[in-house]
Amino acid sequence: MEMKQRTPDLKKKLSNHISRLIGQLNGIDNMIKEDRYCDDILIQLSAVDKSIKSLANTILDDHIHSCVIDKIKSGNDEVADELVDLFKRFQ
Repeated sequence: MEMKQRTPDLKKKLSNHISRLIGQLNGIDNMIKEDRYCDDILIQLSAVDKSIKSLANTILDDHIHSCVIDKIKSGNDEVADELVDLFKRFQ
């Protein structure tokens, strides 16, 4: 497994996104503890699901535009298999 050096801006963006997710999950936890209506909880869970997918897409976009391109330029064609496996996981 290779290490990836992310820019400070990307690290901040990802960290902020994760902080928002944690806040959303804490909110859902409180809703459950307060016996809130199931529909309201499910709506919030849907929002978390979309937010996680957005975070994954941000990381995938960075991966393709940095790691994958670098590997292709260096002659590593095995990166295509890696990408196919990643896309299969997102289906």
